[in-house]
Amino acid sequence: MSRYDRRARTGADRANLYDEITDKIIAELEAGRVPWVQPWGTSVAKAPLGLPRNAATSRSYSGINVLILWGAVIEHGFPGQGWLTFRQALSLGGHVRKGERGTTVVYADRFTPEDEKRRAFEAGEEAQAIPFLKRFTVFNTAQCDGLPDDIEATVPPPPPGMIEPQVEALIKATGIDFRIGGNRAFYVPSLDYVQVPPPVAYFEPINWHRTALHELGHASGAAHRLNRNLSGSFGSKLYSVEEITAELISAFCCASLGIVPTVRHADYIGSWLEVLREDNRAIVRAASQASKAADWLLSFLSDAERLPDTDDMRSAA
Repeated sequence: MSRYDRRARTGADRANLYDEITDKIIAELEAGRVPWVQPWGTSVAKAPLGLPRNAATSRSYSGINVLILWGAVIEHGFPGQGWLTFRQALSLGGHVRKGERGTTVVYADRFTPEDEKRRAFEAGEEAQAIPFLKRFTVFNTAQCDGLPDDIEATVPPPPPGMIEPQVEALIKATGIDFRIGGNRAFYVPSLDYVQVPPPVAYFEPINWHRTALHELGHASGAAHRLNRNLSGSFGSKLYSVEEITAELISAFCCASLGIVPTVRHADYIGSWLEVLREDNRAIVRAASQASKAADWLLSFLSDAERLPDTDDMRSAA
């Protein structure tokens, strides 16, 4: 096979992989299901709330892999969110049961072709990296036998009554200008502040915290923070992509904090579908940016834990 043929096949495989992922997300949305909002805590979901993780390394999966693995947990009724490659199962003294089918996840990165490096050098420009996806297969630990007994050990959820104070302390620790009042929740990029109605405006108190995380997700994209493009006007593609990203940020943060994710803007699903049908890489990019933003927000947890209390925030509310 020639180098050209290999490149063509690799490019086609990348395109097919983006199509496979996007088509599945589109099918879920068209069926009225939002892939980042799973029915945790019901008879449908047997696994505990949280981010999927590699059972060998204890590292959480990120980006689009969170949606892929959450979907697989629900679809197959797996009781846990631990995953292993075939070789990792063997390295732990276990094995994947015969006949089990794995779940395809992806590794996303960027590379710079030699031709592009030469072109950029000759033109005195910066070489442009090309994004790529590589697929590999993982198996839920429930599909394996012979694994150590403690392989499914999970971090216990926060004690009842501790989730809300933890979120409130996290809000303070970020240093973001967070205002409480009015009857709408929003982030103003030009003035860099978040505003959320008081908790009493919400039917369930936890919905206030979900909303706060969504708006903080938007604020994370400011130029002096993670520098996402927040210039999209209402109804534009950029606006829709940022809304998807903020939804995912909130879902990832909620799952990490012990809060069941919900959809904040279900009325945007139509515009999300338009974006995904037009750009087969949009959801992968949004999920990647959402993971970075969620990690950034959750990094303030250690600072939040050092705060003495959150009484002043609750009194302000």
